[in-house]
Amino acid sequence: MTESTGCGHHMLTNLLAASHLMAMEQLPAKTAECAPSAGFTQVLIYLVDLQQRVLRLLTASWPDADPAADGEETEVPIEGTVAGRAYQYGQVLPGAAASHDGADVHQLWVPLLDGTERMGVLRVTSTVGDEETRRNGELLASLLALILASKRESSDSYPRLTRTAPMSVGAEMQWQLMPERTYADGQVVISASLEPAYDTSGDVFDYSIDGPLVHLSIFDAMGHDTAASLTASLALGASRNARRSGAGLVETSEIIEAALIEQFARNRYVTGILADLDTRNGVLRWVNRGHHPPLIIRGGRWSTHLSCRPAHPMGTDLGLKTVVCQEQLEPGDRIVLYTDGITEARSRNNVQFGRDQFVDFLVRHNAAGLPVPETLRRLVRAVLDHHDGQMQDDATVLFCEWLGRGATARAAALAGLPEPERAHHRHDPTGH
Repeated sequence: MTESTGCGHHMLTNLLAASHLMAMEQLPAKTAECAPSAGFTQVLIYLVDLQQRVLRLLTASWPDADPAADGEETEVPIEGTVAGRAYQYGQVLPGAAASHDGADVHQLWVPLLDGTERMGVLRVTSTVGDEETRRNGELLASLLALILASKRESSDSYPRLTRTAPMSVGAEMQWQLMPERTYADGQVVISASLEPAYDTSGDVFDYSIDGPLVHLSIFDAMGHDTAASLTASLALGASRNARRSGAGLVETSEIIEAALIEQFARNRYVTGILADLDTRNGVLRWVNRGHHPPLIIRGGRWSTHLSCRPAHPMGTDLGLKTVVCQEQLEPGDRIVLYTDGITEARSRNNVQFGRDQFVDFLVRHNAAGLPVPETLRRLVRAVLDHHDGQMQDDATVLFCEWLGRGATARAAALAGLPEPERAHHRHDPTGH
């Protein structure tokens, strides 16, 4: 072990030991206390906002502290900045060259990742710019991400920092229920987006890993109010409860319908897709409850909607038979579940974003080699721009790529993990 490696180990050991009895607000100060043992003169923690537009500085007493008084940027745009590129592509990038007391100062922007969830970036500063400093910066970022993930559920400071607008009660409920927006392992890469982030009112997505099976679902509740959020939340809760009790796809959809009828007496309904992907062989099975059919993108250039006779929306009790449909996937196939807010978004001139533009966008950005989460971030930006920034309906998309067995490296690349971490990084779907 080199001296530098030993110093990095000392930094991480001390920070980990302190983290067990630490509030999230104490993390910047404790990091500043431990970082010098690895040669870092400064470490700044920037967290991404909910809509992935800006990176915001975590301070010891957010929002009362004023780090701008020390010349630090409290908010950095993702578009057009080095910090933003580090976030978008999952790469460690050099910052601006500087000097301090006559000595050269080296800065690095390091992606902050909890598994494959992009939480933000670190800006680390050191008087040494060698490979060991870079590696220590990546290890520090990994530990800080784990600590942040373990603290944020009990913190109001975290959501306050990562929000740039007031949030409705309905959106508050839905974001608390849904899983993290990105997951990857050696078999699949999953990513999801939902807008309007602060006022969503009826769309929810869900996924979970059950041994070799990947459960995927998307629901769109009628209406655009708090009642729609309650309806979608009930559907999501009923779905998880049925699934975890061993129910199959058809039975799960029927249990959701029964819960909705019991609560709303056929006055509220939910459309949705419930799907299971067997990662051992690529067999996709799904049921369609009055929703847009799933989309498959194959080879990065070919797409088709999967045909399956839809049953009635859950909660309407119309008596249509629910059919389980099946498709054999090929390695690299991408399953896309979406709600009508994506394709039916209209511009000021009443022009729809449309299915063709939606598919073309996904295909083009796949060809550009972007990580899956970054592709979806840009898709949402494009839909919002088309809609002049004001969504009239929820727009949700869930994206799952089946890689085939033994494709861990490709999974990491698609998720945007930094190269040095791809061989061993994993994500816990609970977000911890």
